[in-house]
Amino acid sequence: MLIRALRPHLFLLLVAAIFAGNILVGKALAGLPPFTISLGRVFIALLIMLPLGWHQARRGWPLFREHWRPLVGLALTGVAFFNALIYAALNFTSATNVAILESMIPVVTLLFSVALLGERFRVVQWLGVALSLAGAVTVITAGQQGPALAAGINPGDAIMLLAVLVWVGYSLLVKTHMARFPRYGGLLVMLVIANLALAPIALFEGAAQQLPQISGEQLLGLAYLGIFPSVVALLLYNSALADIGPTRAAIYLNLLPVFTMLGAWWWLDERIVALQVLASAVVIVGVWLTIAPRRTS
Repeated sequence: MLIRALRPHLFLLLVAAIFAGNILVGKALAGLPPFTISLGRVFIALLIMLPLGWHQARRGWPLFREHWRPLVGLALTGVAFFNALIYAALNFTSATNVAILESMIPVVTLLFSVALLGERFRVVQWLGVALSLAGAVTVITAGQQGPALAAGINPGDAIMLLAVLVWVGYSLLVKTHMARFPRYGGLLVMLVIANLALAPIALFEGAAQQLPQISGEQLLGLAYLGIFPSVVALLLYNSALADIGPTRAAIYLNLLPVFTMLGAWWWLDERIVALQVLASAVVIVGVWLTIAPRRTS
C-alpha cells in the first residue's frame, strides 16, 4: 500500500528531472529551428512507440474515432506544441527564464482547476504554491549579476507564457479524457497526430535542409528528447496525474529550477551559492504543503 501511495510522487520526481534535461538539451540544440527539433523528437518517439502501442491502437480505433476531439487536443497541446514553444522561447531567452516561467504552471493550473473544475483548496495549499513558486524564482536568480527579468518581457518570455497555458490545457484534458484511451495505443495515435501537425511547419522552417546535416552530438540530443520527454515522461506524468489530479501533479514542476540548477552545475560547471541551496529547500517545503493530505482526527 505504501509503495502504491508513493508511486505517483516518485514518477513525478522523475518527470521533473527529465523535463529539466529537456530545457538543458533544448538550449544546447538552439542552433536548430524549434519546430525542426520538435519534429525530430516526435518522429523518434513514434518509432519507439510503434511496436509498443500498435495492437492497442488497432483495437481501440473505434474509440479514437468516437472521441477524436479530445484526442487531437491532447496531441496538439502536450505532445506537439508545448515543447515546440519551449524550443522557440530558448532562441530568444535564457534557460533560466524558461525555468522560471515553467515553474508558474502549478499556480496557473490551480487557478484553472478552481475556475473550471470547481476544486477547493485549503489555505495551507495556497501557501505551499506561493512558497514553492517563490523558492523556484530564487533558485534560478540567486548569484546572478542582476534580476533575471530586469529587461522585462522579451519575445522568448512571451512565448514561454503561451507554453505555460498550453500545458495547463493539456493537464486538464488528461484529467477529464485520458482515462478512456489505452495508455500505449493512445500515445501512439497522439504521436501520429503530432507528427502530422509539426511536419508542414518544420518543412517551412527548412527541416529538409537542416536534419540531414545534424552532427552526432545533435543526434544524441534529439534521441534524448525523443525517448525521455516525449515517451517516458509523458507516460509517467499521465499515470501520476490520473492518481492525484492535475494540480497536485503540476506542483512538482516547481522542482524544475532545482534540477536545472543541478544540471547546469554538473554539465556546465556553473557554481551553486548558499542562497540557491536555501531556496531549493523552500521549493521542497512548498511542494509538500501543497500535496500533503488533510489530516483526519
